[in-house]
Amino acid sequence: MFPPDSSLVIPCILHEDEHLLVVNKPPGVNTHAPSPYAGEGIYDWLRHREPRWASLAIIHRLDKETSGVMVFGKTPLANRSLTEQFTAREVRKRYFLLTDRPIKRNEFTVKSDIRRTGDKYTSGPGGEGAETHFKVVDQESGSEKHLLVQAEPHTGRTHQIRVHAAESGFPILGDTLYGGTSATRVCLHAAELQFMHPATGKECAFSAKADFSADRRGPLIEESETNAFRLIHGASDGWPGWYVERLGDFLLSQSEQLLTPTQQSELAALLRAHAARGAYHKLLNRQVRKTASADASPTLVAGIAAPERFEIRENGVRYELSFSEGYSVGLFLDQRDNRRRCLTQHIAASFPLLASQTPDLRPELLNCFAYTCGFSVCAALGGMRATSLDLSKKYLEWGKRNFALNGLDPKEHDFIYGDTFDWLRRLAKKGRVFDVVVLDPPTFSQSKESGVFRAAKDYGELVKAALGVLRPNGVLLASTNAADWPPEAFVDEVRSAARLLGRRIQHEHFVPQPMDFPITRDEPGYLKTLWLRAG
Repeated sequence: MFPPDSSLVIPCILHEDEHLLVVNKPPGVNTHAPSPYAGEGIYDWLRHREPRWASLAIIHRLDKETSGVMVFGKTPLANRSLTEQFTAREVRKRYFLLTDRPIKRNEFTVKSDIRRTGDKYTSGPGGEGAETHFKVVDQESGSEKHLLVQAEPHTGRTHQIRVHAAESGFPILGDTLYGGTSATRVCLHAAELQFMHPATGKECAFSAKADFSADRRGPLIEESETNAFRLIHGASDGWPGWYVERLGDFLLSQSEQLLTPTQQSELAALLRAHAARGAYHKLLNRQVRKTASADASPTLVAGIAAPERFEIRENGVRYELSFSEGYSVGLFLDQRDNRRRCLTQHIAASFPLLASQTPDLRPELLNCFAYTCGFSVCAALGGMRATSLDLSKKYLEWGKRNFALNGLDPKEHDFIYGDTFDWLRRLAKKGRVFDVVVLDPPTFSQSKESGVFRAAKDYGELVKAALGVLRPNGVLLASTNAADWPPEAFVDEVRSAARLLGRRIQHEHFVPQPMDFPITRDEPGYLKTLWLRAG
């Protein structure tokens, strides 16, 4: 067994050695990103997470809706051997599914030719041969209506099990595309893979127990290291307009309206499931700048009140939060993976944060619009010297407390109060340069020095100003949560600004919002981040 760093353990990892990475893919997560600016698939998320996974290869796929065991290759030997075994149908695959329809036979085999017909697959002439063996296992525990069925596909056609189950009169629960009863997910799980190990030649089997909950967060987040993440992300999780986050011992609910009885019931269930002490609700308000702090703060709706200040953990880093400081509680969870990149100094496959380092010089990071200094804390823990720049003295003091929470001396780092554009000009005049510059501005802001800032209109000028203090071969993090700004246009704006200054882009990596903020047709993505190294 490959010995991963304990701080990097991910619950969905079932096995890792020199040649293989075996995972339990959550439901609702693609095998790989369907397009360049879509949400990450499990492959993309893993490949760019650890340097040792940079050469990860896809050997087979699971539907987005299907959970279960997948194997990725880490070496050319593994890729070749596993591909040959899958092609020769030497890999044994065992699935479980739930259905609420009666099945007349306890065990039988379905053979047909499957072809694509629009958005679906059907059996008919001109398709490819497919064979699936079904066996009724039992009724699902605690239910008299749901049958648990084992399925063993002897071929690997797209949607094969779903098509054969539906055409045999028992569509899978939740599989509305093929006539199944609506449910929180498609209840199909890849329970076991058996194959010959590519290096040893010994037979190996990997399994994951079927869990037909819709949980896509648990398999991806190690709660001993991270206890702050999004639990419900609007329409992507079947709750349009409603968002719920776990923040340590408390839950934060957000919507434009007061909670409905159904939402109150679901919130109570989440309180129990996460052993939370209390739940708060915040009314989303487009006029928040005109709202008094007390009116903008979340209100307690269940359980006990949080203290004035309380802590959460994120990737092992401690942060202070508060429900009594107005609209924002102290940390934007959608930047968790980007903060981790500063912490580990690894951005993506073959893209380290620091290209080279002079032994006697401590690398420096400039965090513009620093808020409570989350990026700065992670950079400092990674060995960098951080300069945090923000227009709020209150948030900079909050940031200093976050430094102290993690055993860091704020006096060893710089905290600058003022307008970002103004200070970028000052720093450039002084000849200050930084190895990393972080730009995560609000969509709209206003200051006496620079006037009104609107992301989609002024971001290019911000990038130019930031590049004026970025060391050659340094890294720029450019991020925005401007929901109406298409990612293609955002990326073009950042690239154009760099080229206008004659900065050659040596490497770049686009990052969408994390997977606990899932991107779907009903809940489009809003957060966009481009990491780039500029010569």
